[in-house]
Amino acid sequence: MREFEAFVAGAGGRLLWAATLITGEVADDNPRARRLLAVALARTYASWDRVQGGDPYDYARGQLATRFAHSAWRHHTTHPGSPLARLSPQERLVLVLRHHEGVAEEQIAALLGLSPQRARAICHRAMTALLHPPRGPAPALGGAKAVPS
Repeated sequence: MREFEAFVAGAGGRLLWAATLITGEVADDNPRARRLLAVALARTYASWDRVQGGDPYDYARGQLATRFAHSAWRHHTTHPGSPLARLSPQERLVLVLRHHEGVAEEQIAALLGLSPQRARAICHRAMTALLHPPRGPAPALGGAKAVPS
């Protein structure tokens, strides 16, 4: 299977980075991402005869996404150094597929069993959370004394 080996050599790094972002880990400490990628590549290999006629990268990425979606409850804990640590597993998955991988919202929706509107809303919520992080608690007003005028 030289073709599959060449595919892994060429696409493995990018798929690992996508898996690392999706799992909320960091590049130096990403055991869940590596396991997720191993499963996605194993499924891609098992279907290689069928996949070769299409886009093997797209198939492997789809396997990565669906495997993560089916086990996302186990991936809720993220590494504090991850740029996507504040996002839920579903938000990380949709955001990475849409903005890192360039997958259309309609394709994300079909892959994850969502409506396109729901996929769009999740992506928007994730982007908002990244661009406008929470600022912390508001100052307490209960004990403040009014300044006489």
